Amino acid sequence: MTVLLVRENREYLVEPGETLETDLGIIEVPREPTAGDVVESHLGETFRVQALRGPDLFEHFERTGAPMMPRDIGLVIGHTGASAGDRVLDAGTGTGVLAAYLGRVGAAVTTYERDPDFADVARENMAMADVDEQVDIRTGDLTEQLDDLAGESFDVLTLDTEDAATVVERAPALLVRGGFLAVYSPFVESTRDVVAAAREVGLTDIETFETIQREMDFDDRGSRPSTAGVGHTGYLMFARRP
Repeated sequence: MTVLLVRENREYLVEPGETLETDLGIIEVPREPTAGDVVESHLGETFRVQALRGPDLFEHFERTGAPMMPRDIGLVIGHTGASAGDRVLDAGTGTGVLAAYLGRVGAAVTTYERDPDFADVARENMAMADVDEQVDIRTGDLTEQLDDLAGESFDVLTLDTEDAATVVERAPALLVRGGFLAVYSPFVESTRDVVAAAREVGLTDIETFETIQREMDFDDRGSRPSTAGVGHTGYLMFARRP
């Protein structure tokens, strides 16, 4: 079970029983680390054991591209109601952050990644997140595998691919009655395409959001939104099979 050793602004990913060498000394990681434990290096410097949670996975997963932001994942889970026992079909695994979050809420996720190397990295990330039994990463293009899924049904369909509209056209056959579709795109043009496809196949409750978030700065002079960073991440479209 991978955990973090934390000290001020330092974080180290470690495995139970591992020996970690740092500039603050050599640390013998306990074989059964527990969140909250204090571990001391041979130089007497202390670190706190911290269990991995969603935001930690976002920060420490090996990346193969720009992962979906936690704020977008929150909207996906909130608007689809994805929860324990649900079956989720996902396309565009990438780093696997969304799949890991869904696995951690108890959903069984089948996710497709076109790039074999990216898929291998995502599998390693799922093992780190301890959801490798919840998340089935398949290598391939979902649009070419749709016929193989005939007869299967899912509670939630999540898409983060350029050709999402092609899959949306098959959404009624993939989703259970009342099941939800969520499509993420960084571009408004592709979002228009998936909205049109959703309308064409009779999906309902179609909603589209631009996700914008600004951090607040507080200091002695006053309080205001931060001028650093980019508030916009992308567009999310949600729909439902009636």
